[in-house]
Amino acid sequence: MVQTALASQKFRRRGPNGMLDAAEDVILDCEDGVRLKGSYSPHPDHKALVIFLHGWEGSQDSTYMVSCGRYMYAQGASVFRLNYRDHGDSHDLNEGLFFSTRFNEVFNAVRHAARLGNGAPVYIVGFSLGGNFALRIARSLRDLAIPKLRRIFAISPVVDPWGAAPLVDSNYLYRRYFLKKWSASLRKKQALYPHLYDFTDALKNKRVLGLTEQIMPLYSKYPRMEDYFNAYRVDPDDLAKIPVPVDIIAARDDGVIPDRDVRKLTLAPGSRMIIHDHGGHNGFFQSLLGPTWYDEHIADLVFPER
Repeated sequence: MVQTALASQKFRRRGPNGMLDAAEDVILDCEDGVRLKGSYSPHPDHKALVIFLHGWEGSQDSTYMVSCGRYMYAQGASVFRLNYRDHGDSHDLNEGLFFSTRFNEVFNAVRHAARLGNGAPVYIVGFSLGGNFALRIARSLRDLAIPKLRRIFAISPVVDPWGAAPLVDSNYLYRRYFLKKWSASLRKKQALYPHLYDFTDALKNKRVLGLTEQIMPLYSKYPRMEDYFNAYRVDPDDLAKIPVPVDIIAARDDGVIPDRDVRKLTLAPGSRMIIHDHGGHNGFFQSLLGPTWYDEHIADLVFPER
């Protein structure tokens, strides 16, 4: 729990940050009229391009994104931090609601962002739900391609939503955090598009599962919550024959993602599953102020000469 709490603490953002100093807002056209917002920080050395994907109700400015992005930028990488729809104050860009099943637009956004690499090697780093998107991107590479993509890192990834969602509700702090964030997001969407959305009754729910169950049949193509969760699950053999290696970093003491879900995955040669005894959810701290374990692990692979 301590590791998880530290992952979002704002003190980690303090101090000089060359990545933020160089950041430029970008709007990506992702087909079918979808637009997603991101932040691009070009580095003068441009040794690599690292694309970051945040967790549910996070954003380009989530502490773990800013902290890890700063570390990669300091090593010489350009950094792109993507926001999903309805995240990062982008609710006005698209009428439709965010669902974790909106894979195609995230994939298209990542592929567009990868072009900023201009020939440099490209890496994807996903946290939590972003780790789930990262693994689904890896799965899709059996049929699709992202030029120059060298490796994918999934940190505390959601593998089976059915394993994660009840854990969020069972912990008061997690439940309060996600309900507060999601409720605020839904209210913002309703204010922008009152002719499309009315969440008044749904927002009376005091559990994430209850709110999900009420919204799905009203505003998605999934009549049941079970259908929705199954639609973005990563199955055990999905990564067995992927052409780009993945590193999955998880922890036994993660209060949101059961490590047993991660262990069920079969990985292709060259991929790695690294499960720590301690690390929490998106934590993996070695000290309060220094780089996390995954910061150094990613940097060692992106910059082998360092």
